[in-house]
Amino acid sequence: MSKILYITKGAAGMSLEEKRAWIRMLAGVAAYIAYVVVVLTRADGRPLTGVPYEAPLLWSIVAAIVASIVIEIVVNTVRRGSLVTDERDRAIGRLGDQVGYAFVVIGAVAAMLMAMADWHRFWIANVIYLCFALSMLLGSIAKIAAYRGSLPQW
Repeated sequence: MSKILYITKGAAGMSLEEKRAWIRMLAGVAAYIAYVVVVLTRADGRPLTGVPYEAPLLWSIVAAIVASIVIEIVVNTVRRGSLVTDERDRAIGRLGDQVGYAFVVIGAVAAMLMAMADWHRFWIANVIYLCFALSMLLGSIAKIAAYRGSLPQW
């Protein structure tokens, strides 16, 4: 894992923002998978709409946020690097955010249509959470890809 995160390379390695993208992606994916496992385990043969999902959903979101903050603090304490961001970091951040926002919009539209069709709130909440998770995942992947390659020129 240290090769992936360039932890051993010091200042010549990964920028603060790239580390942050990796950490948030891994924490978010782990939290979402944990949530899905908890909900499916609680189902125990009954319909998913009857599963108490609210607490695990909220706890998984809080856990992802707290874990990413704690891991960022630990990684940045262990490997002190520059806290300066440059124009390239800001451009990559914007690119990743734009990729991610698309899935937030998709989730909002899907939830709105599901509510208008009178779907169960379990499905509405879960499609919103799935789209948030996809937004974070794909936005992070776009940022990492831009750091590893080059920024697209439009």
